[in-house]
Amino acid sequence: MRHVDFSPLYRSTVGFDRLFNLLDSMGQPEQSPPSYPPYNIERTGENTYRISMAIAGFSESDLDIEAKENTLLVKGNQKTDEENGGEMLFRGIASRNFERRFQLADHVEVRTAHLENGLLHIDLVREIPEAMKARKINIIKKTAKPKQIEGKKKG
Repeated sequence: MRHVDFSPLYRSTVGFDRLFNLLDSMGQPEQSPPSYPPYNIERTGENTYRISMAIAGFSESDLDIEAKENTLLVKGNQKTDEENGGEMLFRGIASRNFERRFQLADHVEVRTAHLENGLLHIDLVREIPEAMKARKINIIKKTAKPKQIEGKKKG
């Protein structure tokens, strides 16, 4: 894969550093992408989204969800069987700790998170500020003649 140098664009743009950093990181090969826990991202409305993660065996107290600077971080830290006071004879259900990061677009906020039937649902909404929304500009007709500036003659 070819490497693209974005340094000329860094010099001629202001405020797009995050975008170029994302593009740079996408081009870098990763060792192995994390595959646990599996998740879905769905659009539930025009400006609403839901992330659903399959985390069977985790309780609310085992999970930590943090949204900071356009990044959503979901951590799962499950107690070991020794801490629970039990002896495991056979393990067929994965119970490993995890950390999953999601990059959020600008103006996307986390609304709610709830655990149901082994699925963690995180609801997101994109709220664009009024100042950034498109607005219609009316054209007015001007009926009066423009004023002419009269100057004194020097003589």
